[in-house]
Amino acid sequence: MALTDVASTDAPSYTMIKTEVQGRVAVITLDRPKALNALCSELFYEINDALSRFDNDTGIGAVVLTGSERAFAAGADIKEMKDAEFVNNYKTNFLGHWVEQISKMRKPIIAAVNGYALGGGCELAMMCDIIYAGEKAVFGQPEINLGTIPGAGGTQRLTHAVGKSKAMEMILTGSVNLDAQEALNYGLVSKVFPPEKLLEETIKTAAKIASKGAVSVQMAKEAVNQAYELGLSSGLHFERRLFQATFATRDQKEGMAAFAEKRKPGFVHE
Repeated sequence: MALTDVASTDAPSYTMIKTEVQGRVAVITLDRPKALNALCSELFYEINDALSRFDNDTGIGAVVLTGSERAFAAGADIKEMKDAEFVNNYKTNFLGHWVEQISKMRKPIIAAVNGYALGGGCELAMMCDIIYAGEKAVFGQPEINLGTIPGAGGTQRLTHAVGKSKAMEMILTGSVNLDAQEALNYGLVSKVFPPEKLLEETIKTAAKIASKGAVSVQMAKEAVNQAYELGLSSGLHFERRLFQATFATRDQKEGMAAFAEKRKPGFVHE
């Protein structure tokens, strides 16, 4: 499945990621092979910049985030943070920019995880909307072994995904990891593929999502995310208002007309 590099004279030159596109799908690949894609500030600035560009590109409908076959991301860059102090961490909101753009992202992001997704790598995968895993993927939160705790959502998102008991076991021991099949069984990931097929299959799903009406896709993502923030009554009200709002879009008119006329819809993303 051929990809096209989107680098151009007006696009930034990245040193720690690669950006490519196929149709309406953008692919961001973490590219620090010698460090097993360890996460550092510069890497996240590049990820955030690329995500911002793709979020504002009307030609892109979904994003795939991936690493190498050996490691999605083996954790945070400990060398970068080992000498940090609390006051400076607090004043600069250390790690805040790790989630800044992903949390604002309107378009769906699918993580394609091969190999290690540990610590910050596991947290980064969980920031995405869908996780697909290669058969040799490993998920874990070993921060307790370093005298600290997860700081980019691990205690929160992992608990939502796998339940309190398993999350406690993984986080408190720092040594209980999930392989791909366990992650699938617990609901942390949606599907598991052979490593060599993972990116191709992830792009297929991203392309399927990107083929739908962009407005309704973004509304659906927003509504699902609100399920984590709101009580049931408020969540149902929020969902209903967004559902009603879709009737102001051209894609709703086209989608329902196409269904009634037994033809394929031609969405215009408006």
